[in-house]
Amino acid sequence: MKKINYLLFTLLAIVSPVIGFAQNSDIEMADTMRSNGKIFVVIGVIGIILVGILIFLLLIDKKVRILEKNSKIK
Repeated sequence: MKKINYLLFTLLAIVSPVIGFAQNSDIEMADTMRSNGKIFVVIGVIGIILVGILIFLLLIDKKVRILEKNSKIK
C-alpha cells in the first residue's frame, strides 16, 4: 500500500507543473506552422515514426513467438 501511495504522490508531483504550463493557450509556433501548412509535415513525420515502431514491435513479437515455440518443442 505504501508503494502505491508513493507512486501516486510521485506521479502527482510530476504532472502538477505540466498542468500549470498547459494553461497557456498562446502557442505561436503552432499557429505559424499551421498557417504555413507545415503542421501537416510534422504530423506526417510523427505518424511515419509511430507506424515504423509498430511494425518493428510486431516483427519482434513474431520472432519471439517462433523462438518460444521452438524452445517448447525441445
